Amino acid sequence: MLDADTILVTQGEMYISCDPKVIMTTLVGSCIAACMFDSTAKIGGMNHFLLPDGSEISATSRLSYGFHAMECLINGLIKQGARKSNLCCKLFGGANIRANLGDIGTRNATFATDFLNSEGISCVGSSLGGDRGRRIRFWPATGRAQQLMIRDDNIVNREVETARKDILRRHDSAAQEVEFF
Repeated sequence: MLDADTILVTQGEMYISCDPKVIMTTLVGSCIAACMFDSTAKIGGMNHFLLPDGSEISATSRLSYGFHAMECLINGLIKQGARKSNLCCKLFGGANIRANLGDIGTRNATFATDFLNSEGISCVGSSLGGDRGRRIRFWPATGRAQQLMIRDDNIVNREVETARKDILRRHDSAAQEVEFF
């Protein structure tokens, strides 16, 4: 596809499109990329979340957490013409790359599959777990996805370190927020 528009979806982000020229891409390690689409409406979207739950976190960082990221993706697709009954999803990531992060990859993968089951959304493809990162490309208008396993641990380690710093930064900024009533 020579005229493709590539959209990078980074940690804590989401993107939705019905443009057949758009390709969404991301790199995941322990994070999850959910590629959700309605093949009838020819619309899809991708999110990229860091952790399964973050209910105590500020509104500005909630897309980094699974529940909010998945709800926003579903609602965004419906607002743009998708029907929930037509939604399908492909899940990627959930690797346990570094021992000092514990089983966060497994927890993310379990959350994502459980969430889809509870919402009645079919998971039509997944590549979860393991100890390697994945580069994902997603064509939202068709639901096609492509995965490349990352063999270079330095790339994945940079993603993990960025995620760790981002989480710390967001926790610090959330602690400084003041809400007036």
